[in-house]
Amino acid sequence: MKTVFVDPLQCIGCRQCEFACAVEHSRSKEPFLAIFEDPPPKPRIHVEIGPYQGSSFPNKCRHCNPAPCQQVCPTGAISRDNEIVLIDIDKCIACAMCAMVCPFDTITFHAQANAAPPKVVATKCDGCFDRVRRGMEPACVEACKVGALVYGELNDVIREGRNRQAILAVNASAGEAVREDPLEDWRAWGKEVAKVAGGV
Repeated sequence: MKTVFVDPLQCIGCRQCEFACAVEHSRSKEPFLAIFEDPPPKPRIHVEIGPYQGSSFPNKCRHCNPAPCQQVCPTGAISRDNEIVLIDIDKCIACAMCAMVCPFDTITFHAQANAAPPKVVATKCDGCFDRVRRGMEPACVEACKVGALVYGELNDVIREGRNRQAILAVNASAGEAVREDPLEDWRAWGKEVAKVAGGV
């Protein structure tokens, strides 16, 4: 099973993944033209502010199996295509049952341009299934330049994470300095900027 793995320690809150996602789901698929579309394209990934200056988390659909959103949808608008949970906007009535049961709060409601006529419907990550079928990475992963979003086989990504943790543990037991946050300098700079600006 291939999936997008989120590493919040790497995220710097640049929101490039949000922009790339919105453009990918626009009619034009062009950054400059997408901003003039009506209704405007919306991202399916949401970068939320973390608990301290310089921290953030890119939140997206996990395509649960079984998917609570699919189980409660009264019109059958939510279905599964292999490992991806999809929404059929022609069947969606925006009742918000899916959003109420989503354990990760990833479903939002926006007017969709590809509905005829445009109507407000449930909007969530579709795994960029068109891109993936063409052998490409999801748009959010391609846009992420700091490695906060990684696309790959789930067990391979988890194994890499375990290997990183093992290296940290071995280094710590050997008395070597361990930097738990790989972006510590970036975050420290953010805190200093906030202080100078009179913020937190």
